[in-house]
Amino acid sequence: MRKIKNRVSIKSVLESFNFFPVKENSKTAFYFALDREEKVPSLSVDFAKNKAFDFGTGKIYDVISIVQQVKKCAVPEALQYLKTLDFSECILKLKPEKTSLAISYEITKISDIEHPALVEYLHDRKVTGQNHLVKEVHYRLKRKTFFGIGFKNDSGGFEVRNKYSKICLGRKDITLIKNKNNRNNEVSIFEGFFDYLTFRKLQKEDSNSDCLILNSTSMLFKAKGRLKEYDKISLFLDNDSNGKNTKEIIKKEYENIEDCSLLYENFKDLNEWFCSS
Repeated sequence: MRKIKNRVSIKSVLESFNFFPVKENSKTAFYFALDREEKVPSLSVDFAKNKAFDFGTGKIYDVISIVQQVKKCAVPEALQYLKTLDFSECILKLKPEKTSLAISYEITKISDIEHPALVEYLHDRKVTGQNHLVKEVHYRLKRKTFFGIGFKNDSGGFEVRNKYSKICLGRKDITLIKNKNNRNNEVSIFEGFFDYLTFRKLQKEDSNSDCLILNSTSMLFKAKGRLKEYDKISLFLDNDSNGKNTKEIIKKEYENIEDCSLLYENFKDLNEWFCSS
């Protein structure tokens, strides 16, 4: 158990639950709390110590207790969850007298979607026909090779998804897609790129709005300045706590908001609703 606490990256464990830093530097970062909605991030993560401190509750977390908190489970189940993670992605790389926190990876191939497993995955998510909006990304982590569906963000990083995992290769960022036909100065906001692909699939004609994909609700701060430029904002956010909290923040800060989540109010997100039909 001590070996897992010391070697498995706390950042990778948080990312496995779709938690990403709101503010960070090379040594520490601030995240939103694990167990409640909040507007100001209160979870301080120390990468060197591989621990987190919640200023709101006073709790100290390691990788095991983070899993326990999120999954509401006992230690044995938490350890089992950590074992299912890809350790090539999660183990901290140690150097003499220094811990390197960067995940060592190499992108070996970027191409159009060709692999049968990825074609099938897009089919299962009912977004076939949108292949031109994503790429097939092959990459190497700790001498192992992987591949997935890649969606490029504004910093040149790739959000990579397949049936079994999700990861961001490169710097985490939003993706803003401009539309030259956006005469009404509108923007549609999505949490993940599969919802954006679903939106494009539902359209009989091209949308007249720009599209902003957050790639995580924690990336909203990256978009705040840009959202002020629009006359109308349409929200296609998830119906979970993070999505609802993000929706409320946007509603308070901007005008002329349309909440489109009513379309799929009994489902987690737009893609889940679309796949159920």
